[in-house]
Amino acid sequence: MQQIKDQQLIKRASYINGTWLEFNTTDCFEVINPATEQAIGIVSNCSLENAELAINCAHKAFKTWSKLPANERAGLLRKWFELIHFHQDDLARLLTLEQGKPLAEARAEITYGASYIEWFAEEAKRIYGDTIAGPSHDKRLLVLKQPVGVVAAITPWNFPNAMITRKAAAALAAGCTFIVRPATQTPLSALALAELADRAGIPKGVFNVLVGQDAQGIGERLTTHPTIAKFSFTGSTAVGKQLVKQCADSVKKVSMELGGNAPFIVFDDADIDAAVSGAIASKYRNAGQTCVCTNRIFVQQSQLQTFNEKYIRAVSQLTLGNGLNESTTIGPMISQQAVDNSEKLIKQALQQGARLALGGEATEQAGYYLQATVLTHVTNNMQIAQQELFAPISTIIPFTTEDEVIAMANDTEYGLAAYFYARDIGRVWRVSEQLQFGMVGINEGIISNVAAPFGGIKQSGFGREGSKYGLDDYLQLKYLCMSGID
Repeated sequence: MQQIKDQQLIKRASYINGTWLEFNTTDCFEVINPATEQAIGIVSNCSLENAELAINCAHKAFKTWSKLPANERAGLLRKWFELIHFHQDDLARLLTLEQGKPLAEARAEITYGASYIEWFAEEAKRIYGDTIAGPSHDKRLLVLKQPVGVVAAITPWNFPNAMITRKAAAALAAGCTFIVRPATQTPLSALALAELADRAGIPKGVFNVLVGQDAQGIGERLTTHPTIAKFSFTGSTAVGKQLVKQCADSVKKVSMELGGNAPFIVFDDADIDAAVSGAIASKYRNAGQTCVCTNRIFVQQSQLQTFNEKYIRAVSQLTLGNGLNESTTIGPMISQQAVDNSEKLIKQALQQGARLALGGEATEQAGYYLQATVLTHVTNNMQIAQQELFAPISTIIPFTTEDEVIAMANDTEYGLAAYFYARDIGRVWRVSEQLQFGMVGINEGIISNVAAPFGGIKQSGFGREGSKYGLDDYLQLKYLCMSGID
């Protein structure tokens, strides 16, 4: 932590209404570096009374923030973006320390997260309404778009910077005020964002961060409070379902970005070298702990041996270690429980007939490390193929026909992301249209970018983040009927 150049970025308590809460020595928790299992800081727990205060302050701030001209909101967002860009190295190091991902990936996340602030700073000025032809000569019909109000969000630990900026930037651009409860494993990145928002001049009450271990209590307060107009969540499907239920009584506007079980299909006409590179980029980024990462690799029989040989060789060259080491390409998992659960899944798959081609075990060094693992002879009905892995584990499943693999790929409750490699243009269109997923990568393993709508279907959630559609979830339509024009 001493290598963070700007020590003011390191905060130890929640940020509410432009003020840092006092550090509470009697009610706090440690932030653990998953690469070393050592504490890197102590952060105060916020109370439910603090959450109530944040809601009330955000509600008060909404009255003025929503009336601020769009170009002025855009200017403040732009300042926030510039400060994040200027402090990229410190933010990346802080992120790696609390989350574990390699420093190069952390830098990329800071750039990616900041891009949403830049994008929505520009989109804030492009919120357009409509005029509609009236039913008679003396009537004019208008449609306005207005901010929904106070927005609350709960964000995950795997992208502790970008999952906040992706939501907050759209909310603030639309004229909403924002409250976020980040994951307790990674509170420091969220608090550093609040510090930079404060420096950028974001007004009091517009951007608030609640840090606390009482996930159930804070979550219930944010989802049931009548003042909260919209709730946004990124996390597991199981938790998302519960949060949606809690939002139902007050009929909040809700967006959910939930779990995934992404298929990665390699057809016989694919560029195998490109498919290997794409699969590794998709699978092993952030130690496999991403909602859009590849979970099941389907390879057509005619290319199975070639793909397996090249893929296993490439995976074996990845370097496991502390994310602060520039040579590291795979960092630790987030917790010992995550490692233990992954080992159990591997053992179960082997008992069901899968074969271990590489890795498969935790390391003996300090930290929550699991070797980069490749399993072959997997079938789509195995438990390891039917759930979201969130681990550096590849499962390779052979297939024979196009119809067969589409059926297997779609045989999941999830519908977030899918990938396939093929060069036949007819196949590209057929498969793209038949895959039941919100996002499809074609000859590409990394598909997320600010200009594209991010989100899923089925039990992977609803709503979209980023792109020109990203403001929609933070706006409501108002229809005006004007009569007596004559």
